[in-house]
Amino acid sequence: MKRFGGLAASILLATGLLAGCAGGASEGGGDGKGGRITLYSPETPDFTKELAQKYEELHGDKVDVHYAGTNILVNQMMAEKDNPKADVWYGGGGILPFEAAVDRGILASYIPDFAADWDVVENGIKLKHQDGKYVGVELFVLGFSYNTDLVSEEEAPKTWADLLDPKWEGKIQFPNPAASGTATLMVMDQMMQQGEDKAWEYFEKLVKQANSIPDSGSAPTKAVAMGEAHIGVGFDFMAYEQKAKGETVDFIVPDKTPVLVNPATLIEGGPNAEGGKKFMDFLLSKEAQQIMADWYHIPINPDVESKTPLTLEKVKEHAVDLDIDWVNDNYDRVRNEWKDKFQ
Repeated sequence: MKRFGGLAASILLATGLLAGCAGGASEGGGDGKGGRITLYSPETPDFTKELAQKYEELHGDKVDVHYAGTNILVNQMMAEKDNPKADVWYGGGGILPFEAAVDRGILASYIPDFAADWDVVENGIKLKHQDGKYVGVELFVLGFSYNTDLVSEEEAPKTWADLLDPKWEGKIQFPNPAASGTATLMVMDQMMQQGEDKAWEYFEKLVKQANSIPDSGSAPTKAVAMGEAHIGVGFDFMAYEQKAKGETVDFIVPDKTPVLVNPATLIEGGPNAEGGKKFMDFLLSKEAQQIMADWYHIPINPDVESKTPLTLEKVKEHAVDLDIDWVNDNYDRVRNEWKDKFQ
């Protein structure tokens, strides 16, 4: 593969109606040769709008961004299967929702030339689908945010086991695995590393360490920024966004932890396949990757510098080898068992 220098098993339970957020709402194609492109994405509306505007600036074709939570978008694409409206689906907290959609007949096969010679999996990070059903465009890391006014870098936890240290009792927050894909990833990772029985024992202890277990994946990091928790479990970009706002927050990459790509895919039978392919090519370009970096995501294009201390080269040694098939087969069962045990 090209050298630069992937499981958020997260089906995000967001709310909202599909609404055009960028590119205008008028009928007709753009000024370029590709025509109007329809993008479905659960990523931050202002962020995806910025991507769409940059594409329009470079290529002339209009991009309509439709925002909703990942589950809502997947259900929408299933409902539109016989008459697809979207050309590209980008983002969803990682590869899990894309893996789950592979057998539903809504994803077309397309890998941009930029990623053609990547290995499917490297250092435990699945970079693209083996049959071309999606490609990673950026990296997310699951780890620990901490309040730098309350915790020094030296004493901050460095492993998942460190969260059980008695000094953190009543000072930790992590999301609710029955509601948050971010936290479901955390649970399933521990099951794969320790076995289910030992993992459940671990979480029985971790629950007692927490002062709150909110439903939102980003809430623990926000609680850390507000001083309501010393340590929060979440994705790297959540912490670095808070830090960029001037909050006293920093991030620890655990010794071994899920590192995953956030993908994009071409929609099977979409109205503008050629435009969709061009937009996917664009997502791996320096221009789009710079926007991702500016939003504190880890770019996958080696020609773009990360705005955070993290890069693929730095985090890949921390990546655990995730059994995606096992996660897909057991995802709902594990969430239901969590609910039965702890709610």
